Amino acid sequence: MVQKYQSPVRVYKYPFELIIAAYQRRFPTSPLIPIFVHSDVISESSSEDGATHVIERRCTLDVDAPRLLKRIAGVEYLYFVQKNTLDRQQRTLHIEAYNESFSSRVMVREHCSYTVHPENEDWTCFEQSASMDMKSFFGFESTAEKIAMRQYAASIKKGKEIVEYYLRELEEEGITFIPCWIPPSTSTKPSSARPVPTSRAPGRAHSSPADALPASPEDKLDADYIRRYLGELNPLQESCLIRLRQWLQETHKGKLPKDQHVLRFLRSRDFNLEKAREALCQTLTWRKQHQVDFLLDTWACPQLLHDYYAGGWHHHDKDGRPLYILRLGQMDTKGLVRALGEECLLRHVLSINEEGLRRCEENTKLFGRPISCWSCVVDLEGLNMRHLWRPGVKALLRIIEVVEVNYPETLGRLLILRAPRVFPVLWTLISPFIDENTRRKFLIYAGNDYQSSGGLLDYISSEFIPDFLGGDAQCDVPEGGLVPKTLYHTAEEQENQELKLFTDTIYKTASVFKGAPHELLVEITECSSVITWDFDVVRGDIIFSIFHSKRAPQPPRRETLPGLGGNNQQVIDRSWTLGQDFSMVETALICREGESIQGSHVTRWPGFYILQWRFHNTPSCSASTLSRVDDVLASLQVSSHKCKIMFYTEVLQSADFRGSMSSLASSHSGFSQLSGATTSSTRSNCSSITSR
Repeated sequence: MVQKYQSPVRVYKYPFELIIAAYQRRFPTSPLIPIFVHSDVISESSSEDGATHVIERRCTLDVDAPRLLKRIAGVEYLYFVQKNTLDRQQRTLHIEAYNESFSSRVMVREHCSYTVHPENEDWTCFEQSASMDMKSFFGFESTAEKIAMRQYAASIKKGKEIVEYYLRELEEEGITFIPCWIPPSTSTKPSSARPVPTSRAPGRAHSSPADALPASPEDKLDADYIRRYLGELNPLQESCLIRLRQWLQETHKGKLPKDQHVLRFLRSRDFNLEKAREALCQTLTWRKQHQVDFLLDTWACPQLLHDYYAGGWHHHDKDGRPLYILRLGQMDTKGLVRALGEECLLRHVLSINEEGLRRCEENTKLFGRPISCWSCVVDLEGLNMRHLWRPGVKALLRIIEVVEVNYPETLGRLLILRAPRVFPVLWTLISPFIDENTRRKFLIYAGNDYQSSGGLLDYISSEFIPDFLGGDAQCDVPEGGLVPKTLYHTAEEQENQELKLFTDTIYKTASVFKGAPHELLVEITECSSVITWDFDVVRGDIIFSIFHSKRAPQPPRRETLPGLGGNNQQVIDRSWTLGQDFSMVETALICREGESIQGSHVTRWPGFYILQWRFHNTPSCSASTLSRVDDVLASLQVSSHKCKIMFYTEVLQSADFRGSMSSLASSHSGFSQLSGATTSSTRSNCSSITSR
């Protein structure tokens, strides 16, 4: 298995030349690096003008490993080859290293670079990446891998301290300035020495307590930003965050979630990169389909919820986390479900979670430390058997399931107060649906136990404890009460309302099968109109193509044959021949699972255009030889032959199209709301723009 590491950008507030002088002092050996026993120069060369200097060393390492493992391997030391390329003119140092010992069993490669900060020429950036491919190691592969990763993480963490140690040593020797390299022909006397900046803490070029998040998703994360806005992470956790973020940049351009949210998914999966990526992709698709990103702007909370939903935000706890108060015992859950429906309550809870994310960002800036979750106080006084009404419990379980999947690691602490005797029954019903890590954050108090030691005062300042819990703070949370039965909806009204809420999305889903593509017909009456699309590959790999036909296809037919399932329709008649009855106007695009694709096509002729998504199997598949549903029923029994997409398309008149997908804002596109900037690349021999 190949282990990979990618560091954030570490910024030193010192000029490049001074950093390099400090770095070079660690050779041939350094007391600050105990495992670095010695280094020998293998080769050394310089360019004629002295601008480039290349030196190759053989380094001896005494790795902290069990004596038994060293005896089995038959070595005392490990040897690495390191090649340093210093370009004084470009002010860069590139370091390449690989292991010489056991290279046939384990391959370790590392690349480091020191470069000038892009926004401040007196600062220096450091980046590091590495990979380790463990093939075999005398049957101790797992042990050797853990030792290597632990040793590597420790050396990464200590790297900054070592550079700063030698910077202080240079300063004590009176070396506070080293001039930039100048070509020999134009060499002049160096300018007067500049003092070393007094601040040694690396940071962002424009950092301040109220600094905003990176303006562009293409920005690289630096170490100070991570510590300031996301919290303390060990080197391997930093690497997981950066690698997942890089993957999102490649597949979800223009629609990156915030770094705090990416980190929540990594934490919820114990920094298992693959599991976090899968869960995050599912959430991004869910958010996009239901336009959750805009819920706070579009959700109109019914007056009935204002009056009878006994919950609301209330100051913050001692850790600076936003505090939510829920008086569940005073709330008529049955009445709310009967009067509003399950979907309406779900949307309200989602809006609360979205508001919580926003408040966490505000408190991060307010308190000057990372705050990524909120606290919740649930008052159960008044809870009784009417709260165990079966449809109400069903609605609660569904809400818990949706929140658990899409808002992991957002709950910092849950204080359950005044739990009555009926509470164990409710807890037995709901606890299996709550993640184990989340359950550990629950603190349950019966009666007035919350007023004693270990209760509310340990977590919430006395001036913020609500008056109904014995505190002095006025709390604006509604008191709840019974919902009048005259407000109840009939079963038919409730079903219609929930159907409207559930289907209130501009995106559609479709299944794509091996031998049964999904096709969408678009009729164009005016040439130079623009067909736009935005789709996510939810499952499997597909090939996306666009065809044109002067002939009117038969009405789209939905396939409902046994074993197919899902929404799937075809437009192209099986008797048609590619190149005669219809032609391809866009080069086929292979789209992988998890990718998000946006693009447009400027039509050259009126007629009928067909957007096609087909199963990607082998390059031999082509549009002219596509078999149809009744030809491939046997193969459809295999689940791996099914793909799923979520898509949105619209046609813009040429006058409304301004050359980029951002113009979709004029027609209320979900994509344009998700992204303020989209990277576009024009495809050759066609007028299409595709972003992915």
